[in-house]
This record gives sequence, structure tokens and C-alpha cells, in this order.
Amino acid sequence: MPSLNLILRTAQERAHAASLPYAGALTPTEAYYLEQHAPGAVLVDVRSQPERDLVGQIDQAVNIEWQTYPGWQPNPYFITQLKATVDPEALVMFICRSGNRSHQAAVAAQTAGYSESYNVLEGFEGDKNEQERRNLKNGWKFAGLPWHQK
Repeated sequence: MPSLNLILRTAQERAHAASLPYAGALTPTEAYYLEQHAPGAVLVDVRSQPERDLVGQIDQAVNIEWQTYPGWQPNPYFITQLKATVDPEALVMFICRSGNRSHQAAVAAQTAGYSESYNVLEGFEGDKNEQERRNLKNGWKFAGLPWHQK
């Protein structure tokens, strides 16, 4: 695996190239490496509790829902819960099912003063393949990174 600095620089270049309003965009493997090796790095899983229960969860992740189930209503306390759990100076990486809600969470966190906000591209289950199925193309689970199911 490349150095921490190279991973962060690559993630920042991805964000800059895509005009993303947060610090960077990481692959799941990069996010896992940072979570393991970058002091103070935090992985925040923004999926709903039912998603984590049914599909699987990442042991070391902090869980803060971006939207609540049922109804998929925005969590009005997301930033409050984030501030109560994660230091604003931390390198914080957001993950969801496919990278869409975590993108929104990274934008909100960056706006709220988390200057080291990163989105985990592909998410936990990854993009759909040609048969419209997840977990077969990319993502955290596809990469073989640690997770468990209740």
C-alpha cells in the first residue's frame, strides 16, 4: 500500500478533478488503510440501522444515520451527532451503501467545519453490475475488507 501522504494526495486530486466540495474521495481499500494507520482517522457509516443489521456492518465504524428508516427522512441531528462523536480536527471518512449518501454527509460535514472530510467511493455494497446486483463489482465487501453480519 502507498504511504499515507500519497493516499491522501490521490484522494484530494480525485476530489479536485471532480470539483467536489470536500477534502477527498477514497476507494474502500484506501479508507480501510487510513482507518488502520492514520492517527485519529474515523470511519463514519451513514447507512440506516436496518441496513447495517440486514446487509452487514463495519466493526470499527462510528454509526450515524444520514437518513432514517422507514421513510428515508433526513436525520435532522446528523451534524449534532457527528460533533458529539467525532473531533472536528479528525480525518473523517464517510461510507454508505454506494457512495451517494456519504457524499452528501461529507458535504455537510465540510460545511460544518470538518476540513478533513472524505467520501468513500463505491460504498459498502458497491455499484450495480449489468444484472442490477450489488456486491459483485466494487465496494467494501467486494474488496474483502473486514465486516460482519448479525
